[in-house]
Amino acid sequence: MYQFLVSFTVQPEHRDDFVRAAKKTAHDSLANEPGSHRFEVIADEKDQNLFYLNEVYTDADAFNAHASGPYFGAFFAEASNYAEGPTWLMRGNLVGDEAAK
Repeated sequence: MYQFLVSFTVQPEHRDDFVRAAKKTAHDSLANEPGSHRFEVIADEKDQNLFYLNEVYTDADAFNAHASGPYFGAFFAEASNYAEGPTWLMRGNLVGDEAAK
């Protein structure tokens, strides 16, 4: 499994907008992209303007399909107006995962 964690810093007045857009992307990706397995929207416990997206795909090809798809594009078209990021915090393959070979 290919996994990653990214962060976004969001303008305070757009926190709800970011959460709505990210959750819609999560829902649409999981429902319509066979290689998408997990897409979590996480709020930082100390900084209310910092959010994380924790995502899991079958492999890097499945992530690349997601990144070139309509849900990814729609999210960034909106979120880039009020959020800085993504900052890549972690990305890689699950150790011992046969799909990563």
